Amino acid sequence: MSDMLADLPDDIDALKAMIAARDAVIVRQDAEIAAHEKEIARRDAELRRHELMIETLKARLDKQLRNRFGSSSEGLEQLQLMLEDLETTRSLETPEPSEPAPAKDKPVRKPLPDCLPRHDQVLDPGVACDSCGGKLKRVGEDVTEELEYVPGRFVVNRIIRPRMACACCDQFQQASLPARPIERGRPGPGLLAHVLVSKYADHLPLYRQSQIYAREALDLSRSTLADWMGRTTALLSPLAEAIGRHVRAGGALHADDTPVDVLAPGTGKTKTGRLWVYARDERPWGGPAPPAAFYRFSMDRKGARPAEHLRDYVGHMHADGYSGFEELFRSGRITEVACMAHIRRKFFDEARANGSVIATEAVDRIARLYGVENEARGQPPDVRLGLRQEKAKPVFDDLIIWLDQKLMRISGKSDLAKAIRYALSRLPRLAVYLSNGVLEIDNNAAERSIRGLAIGRKNWLFAGSERGGETAAIAYTLIETAKLNRVDPQVWLTNVLTSIADHKINRIDELAPWNFKA
Repeated sequence: MSDMLADLPDDIDALKAMIAARDAVIVRQDAEIAAHEKEIARRDAELRRHELMIETLKARLDKQLRNRFGSSSEGLEQLQLMLEDLETTRSLETPEPSEPAPAKDKPVRKPLPDCLPRHDQVLDPGVACDSCGGKLKRVGEDVTEELEYVPGRFVVNRIIRPRMACACCDQFQQASLPARPIERGRPGPGLLAHVLVSKYADHLPLYRQSQIYAREALDLSRSTLADWMGRTTALLSPLAEAIGRHVRAGGALHADDTPVDVLAPGTGKTKTGRLWVYARDERPWGGPAPPAAFYRFSMDRKGARPAEHLRDYVGHMHADGYSGFEELFRSGRITEVACMAHIRRKFFDEARANGSVIATEAVDRIARLYGVENEARGQPPDVRLGLRQEKAKPVFDDLIIWLDQKLMRISGKSDLAKAIRYALSRLPRLAVYLSNGVLEIDNNAAERSIRGLAIGRKNWLFAGSERGGETAAIAYTLIETAKLNRVDPQVWLTNVLTSIADHKINRIDELAPWNFKA
């Protein structure tokens, strides 16, 4: 301090001139900050007017639908789900403006409720000026409120950034805002993870989540949540692609697909899209690679889709009898492994429906093969191979001979004959599992990965567009892979969303769920 005083002039007029110059700089910079904040406020007001217009149109449409459907709520619920997915898609297709657009009104964004607890985080810019090394003094602060969710409750994180001025060179200094999942957005990473997991793991549509949050005095509309989901999955897509690369790096994978209704704009009807899953799971033979499931979406079920998904893959693939996979098998890069569960299911249904003795015996013979698999589970590949050759191969070969004999003694048009013919066509393509200890007897790994999607589909009914299907594929890739690794998807995604914006893309694998330490 004594050195600073020694540098000051003794002339009072000179001192006054220095103070006036400093004050002028402060006034000018405060004016610039105020102008910038005003522009941001104007842009928020313009967006709010658009939202009000959309809500007004929705209200009119809602009234018309009520007049049409009367007391029926099914049509109204489908409308809510359609709008939800369309708004998610719009958030992906609308680029983030680089400059705030001017508007005429004052901001109307509602403040976060005072009843929510506040957690303050102060970002200190330091005590010395970066320009000249002079001492900084506090002249104000900027406060950014971020709505966050921690398990069981909402909180508000207040990020406080003091504005400091240098006593020597009149320069302002302030800490930068940390990277956030949604730039200039209000939600914290925990809240985004909670909304994502609630929809795709707990099967809770966004409009129902909006109703739940309203009970906490939070005005989070469906359109707001949809916008968050679109931007969040876009941010997480490189991580989903990294999981896909991990799945395709395995020597054996499981493949399956399931239908998803997709809205056809302008027709009032839906088309049938497909969600494909490719799973890697080496746990049954103690493999070192972590399990993972990779999902892709397409608007049709053409064989070109899996050919595109697996164009660089070489190895074995467990699959059902879908003819679209034939191109992959004919390429010579991929060896087919059929599914015993599909074979067994046809005999089981016939035995339960008609009490067929032949079907019942077929189920019993297949059960003996599964008994060998229970014994082999968790063993290394060489032990599994030995058990199958010793105990399963004789049963497997005898099953084919027995089925061939029974087919000649029953009506060729019966359902039982169809089940036998299906088994005889698929068993030769399954025999490869007997000579390879890393393969499985069925495709249940893929079917388990489809199960959660099938349950969720009953709640959200359909995808609003092709982009909406792609959003779902990203979400299911992340959530189902986390579950396969016994990682809480919400805790993991919260951690990922906290850091992914600043994470180097060439090190994205570090954020995979199998690398996560709670």
